[in-house]
Amino acid sequence: MTDDSANIDTARIEAAVREILAAIGEDPSRDGLLQTPRRVAEAYTEFFAGVGISTDALLADSVIPGESGELVVIRDIEFRSICEHHLLPFLGRAHVAYLPDAKVVGLGTIARLVEVIASRPQLQERLTEEIADALETGIQPLGVLVVLDAVQGCVTSRGPRQVHSSTVTLAGRGTLAEAAPRQEALAMIGFPHE
Repeated sequence: MTDDSANIDTARIEAAVREILAAIGEDPSRDGLLQTPRRVAEAYTEFFAGVGISTDALLADSVIPGESGELVVIRDIEFRSICEHHLLPFLGRAHVAYLPDAKVVGLGTIARLVEVIASRPQLQERLTEEIADALETGIQPLGVLVVLDAVQGCVTSRGPRQVHSSTVTLAGRGTLAEAAPRQEALAMIGFPHE
């Protein structure tokens, strides 16, 4: 991802982390915590590097004129995002399928697209929709299908603490929103997993 760290105010993050540490009754100046504000600011710079990056420009640089063709499926794109409700991570795999019309896109660009959109404060449901919308707008395929399977930090580490559960979300556009083509794409993805 391009370094967009100029948009992130690390000094404010560091000050906020010191305040959080004090608010929970810790001493932010003790040896074990002294570097924590800097480390959190560095992590947030990475976690939120997708804020402000245009997916339209990302796709435009990689679109190749092509012909209508068969279904294209990219499976198991690993991603990490931060849930906007608790600022806890969710980790998973994205599976993206599209049916080209007059344009195709570099396969690495699809993985990059997932990474950029995931690197923002997110909800898994919205992340799924935003990936599908970006592909639909950017390459105007006959159909798009996006399936995300992720483990939510807010479910595994707090509240219900369901450490073996995952959340699956799906977004279909065009022909891949229809039952039979969707089922074919899901079969190629290998979903549901056994």
